[in-house]
Amino acid sequence: HGLPLMGTGDWNDGMNRVGEAGKGESVWLGWFLCAAFATFMTIAEARGDLARARSWKKHANALKEALETHAWDGAWYRRAYFDDGTPLGSASNSECRIDSIAQSWGVISGAADPSRTAQAMAAVDEQLVRADDRLLLLFTPPFDKTALDPGYVKGYPPGLRENGGQYTHAALWSVIAHAMLGNGDRAGGLFSLLNPINHALTRSAVRRYKVEPYVVAADVYACPPHTGRGGWTWYTGSAAWMYRTGVEWILGFRVQGNVLVLDPCIPKAWPGFEIVFRHHSSSYEITVENPHGTGRGITRVELDGVVQQSALIAHRAEIPLADDGATHRVRVLIGSSS
Repeated sequence: HGLPLMGTGDWNDGMNRVGEAGKGESVWLGWFLCAAFATFMTIAEARGDLARARSWKKHANALKEALETHAWDGAWYRRAYFDDGTPLGSASNSECRIDSIAQSWGVISGAADPSRTAQAMAAVDEQLVRADDRLLLLFTPPFDKTALDPGYVKGYPPGLRENGGQYTHAALWSVIAHAMLGNGDRAGGLFSLLNPINHALTRSAVRRYKVEPYVVAADVYACPPHTGRGGWTWYTGSAAWMYRTGVEWILGFRVQGNVLVLDPCIPKAWPGFEIVFRHHSSSYEITVENPHGTGRGITRVELDGVVQQSALIAHRAEIPLADDGATHRVRVLIGSSS
């Protein structure tokens, strides 16, 4: 299908027999490769390596076409193809019918059709978010009785770890995708759902969750009688993605070289937020205000009381950072031009 080969596993190493014969293909890896191409093309162009940039662009365009032609299942993107061409993550599957990371990375990569990504993330919300159990599943239904052999992931009991439980690392990618689509209410709500402290707010919740609520768990079980029980805790990969999701995508605070980028996507009900940030010898006191309850789209930027019209680029702020030992005050307005 013109997609990257899956081999003996991609991000989900438990799917180690989907492409073990060298023919199986990964849809998720296709989106990931598109994201890598986009990033490295910019670097190559900046270094004057135009031949390499052109080659990557050509490959990326062909890959995007293959993904839209062969990965779209009608309401979401498929996850992969087995060596024999059988789809995985399709409505035709009785198990692993929809997988979250093939949807979230369509958004994160910036490569997927926008009308399809909106539909795909709606499918994630409908089929993979279990609000009552405070879970965002990796895929559903879990592997159990199917004749398909995806690999050792099927060795886990249904609903545990990568076999259809909540794998927090992947769940956070869905939060990022919603933020990138401009849905601050959904991003904030799902972040709250994943926040470990919210799994231990009552005595009964503590008994169910069973693990430390002040660190991130790699996984949370999704099957009776262990539904809602935390798995492997102190998991640095998931903790790092949770930090980045909250700071870089919901608050929209990113430092790129010597430029501070502010591009928040917050719940509409938030009045705003404040950040104190140290950049070398300087300090930045940042106030973001959301007076009209829109949650997205910066319309005014002030630095030390002076409007910075040139810092407003495509409804986000890009502010050059100084290393001058001073304290600078940044004020940002969302959704208001006054």
